[in-house]
Amino acid sequence: MILRVRKSCLSGTIAVPGSKSHTIRGIVAALQGNGLSILRSPLDSEDTRSALDAARLFGAPVAEYPDRWEIGGLNGKLQKPDRVVNMNNSGTGLRMLTALAAMQDFPVTFDGDESLRTRLMSGFFRALETLGARVESAEGHCPFTICGPVRGGEAKVDGKSSQFLTSLLFALPAAEADSVLTLDYLNEQPYAEITAKWLSELGISYVKHPGLLRWEIPGNQKFPAFDKVIPADFSTACFPLAAGALCGGRIDILNLDFSDAQGDKQVFRFFEQMGANISGGDKVCSVSASALHGVELDLNSTPDALPILAASAALIPGETRLLNVAQARNKETDRIAAMTAELRKMGADIDELPDGMIIRGTTLHPATVDSRNDHRIAMALAIAAMRLDGETVIEHAEGIPVSYPGFISDFKALGANFSLE
Repeated sequence: MILRVRKSCLSGTIAVPGSKSHTIRGIVAALQGNGLSILRSPLDSEDTRSALDAARLFGAPVAEYPDRWEIGGLNGKLQKPDRVVNMNNSGTGLRMLTALAAMQDFPVTFDGDESLRTRLMSGFFRALETLGARVESAEGHCPFTICGPVRGGEAKVDGKSSQFLTSLLFALPAAEADSVLTLDYLNEQPYAEITAKWLSELGISYVKHPGLLRWEIPGNQKFPAFDKVIPADFSTACFPLAAGALCGGRIDILNLDFSDAQGDKQVFRFFEQMGANISGGDKVCSVSASALHGVELDLNSTPDALPILAASAALIPGETRLLNVAQARNKETDRIAAMTAELRKMGADIDELPDGMIIRGTTLHPATVDSRNDHRIAMALAIAAMRLDGETVIEHAEGIPVSYPGFISDFKALGANFSLE
């Protein structure tokens, strides 16, 4: 799919859809539950549907309604799938369901698309094998087969991705024995806090130590059924936030809850540091164009924001440093390398670092760029393109529905000059 973008002035109101991170956690918690769980206002995207389809494949009854998904819990006892569990592009879903599969006494084979087959799992596999699972994988990523049952114990967890820890925290409370998880470091800590909040709300016992580098999880716990409204997605809200700051009139963003643990709410503070005019908060947060400037930002807790921050930094005066975010190289693409290459096609002045980017704002020009089928790169390049005279062509934009199926229509309603082919 090709997305053509021309200069646009945006204004209006936009309702942010539900959080992908919360929705997939809800699906996994529902599988663990005993009874019917209800997810209200879930994100209906390609990634969340991959997780929902996997839940069906594991034997969970699922009913879909316009405003909610109802999932019958399996009390942690999954059924053996009759085929490979294809997670498509969903790294979150893959990691979280892998540990649940490792709790079973039958083999489960996972696979995904070309991008997911590049997502490293070897560090996660080592922790699962320490806990008693058997893993067959040629190169440490998809496709692989895992078989348990994991019964609990002690393991060192790779902190390169918070998803490894999250997966184990959702699985191990149902193990026969108590468990202790330790880490040397942990990237993306707010995502672990999201998981901890889910467990607490479900009545699951655990002990987390300062720094989130040691966790104690009692075994033989039962997950209850639940009825939960999925919070709005701050990762998605970053795009109307940037558009409001860069592309003209005021944009009112609805449905945000700044008390939620999502790390990407910090991006609103980042834009304030850059000089953005932001007012309001929960329910309605308003953003309007203002004179922005370069800043230095630590993105370790907000790696998904790197593409939109890089695109924004390329358009504003001064030097912006996006640092401490090496894990952005292990997402759907190597986002540091991809954003460096594609923004340079538009005339950006960028130094690529092992763990980030140094961007000096300059005058950009339209170009043909490749989003590499990465949803966040496609949307970030589209925001930047709306500031430029002439037409920018974004190739391989079909990945956008992975996290934000309504991006094109929502932004057209704000005034975006988009066309698809």
